[in-house]
Amino acid sequence: MIDRTEPKLIAGNSNQQLAKSIARRMSLHRGMQVDLVDARVERFNDGEVFVEVFENVRGEDMFIIQSTSKPANDHLMELLIIADALKRSSAARITAVIPYFGYARQDRRTKARTPISAKLVANMIAQAGIERILTLDLHAAQIQGFFDIPVDNLYAAPVFALDVLHNFKGRLADVTVVSPDVGGVARARELAKRIGCALAIVDKRREKPGEVAEMTVIGDVKGKTCIIVDDICDTAGTLCKAAEVLIEAGATEVHSYITHGVLSGPAVERITNSVMKSLVITDSIAPTDAVKAAPNIRLVPTAPMFAQGILNTWKGTSVSSLFGTETLKPIYEGLYGE
Repeated sequence: MIDRTEPKLIAGNSNQQLAKSIARRMSLHRGMQVDLVDARVERFNDGEVFVEVFENVRGEDMFIIQSTSKPANDHLMELLIIADALKRSSAARITAVIPYFGYARQDRRTKARTPISAKLVANMIAQAGIERILTLDLHAAQIQGFFDIPVDNLYAAPVFALDVLHNFKGRLADVTVVSPDVGGVARARELAKRIGCALAIVDKRREKPGEVAEMTVIGDVKGKTCIIVDDICDTAGTLCKAAEVLIEAGATEVHSYITHGVLSGPAVERITNSVMKSLVITDSIAPTDAVKAAPNIRLVPTAPMFAQGILNTWKGTSVSSLFGTETLKPIYEGLYGE
């Protein structure tokens, strides 16, 4: 174990509620009060980010909790500048806890003269003095290879599996897990395997970016309760269309489990008016008032998993132990206890 008194948490402005929830969970685990380090992360009048840390962090094991969600550029700069402030204050080690890693969708060159922004962001994070990353459901697994520092990528699948087993108890024989595209089959198969259900795919063909020309269901969904699984929901156009296609193919009802609820523009309105009975998202991105008020959107907390991940990182023990449903069940016992 690293020779430190206690792990110390500091948060930017992207998801203060999640950061406080993680601190509360760590307090329960440690049997002592764990608070966020007293600091201010503000803006100058011209929009520049200013950070000041009010506590001594010399020789400490620091964990920065910050999603790089909308506004992505502001929150990314906050992360980098907090890291620089800690590094210049002689912190022993700096770990970035990034529940939602922005720019992850730009992970390859899809056409000529385009950037690989995920790699650029990875370089910036490493250069800022961050020595380790703890994140959740990266859009593409290969992004871990963009970093020259260790990356622990946690998965929402075991938490979603607990939620499905709890909320669809007695109905699992009629449940089919659905991938909304061919690229997400591995993610959907993982959840289907955990809950012991069948798998189907919605194959989509685009005539041009942003428009879905045609959708075809691969697999039998007639009379089934369909659960769509994906990592990101942005404008929700494809998701709502996929739900309609599944109903047209004979599904009795459709639910969705999405890790990161970006939910831009008309997304919440589309989901509210869609044929989906429910959309379940994690709190990796701070929910807006519209999301909280939506009748068919429900949040699953990630604080228990991140709190345990931070403690395992601090102790130098396995983070991969959090990949299993049985390991996470005691951590989420308040929600999914027998």
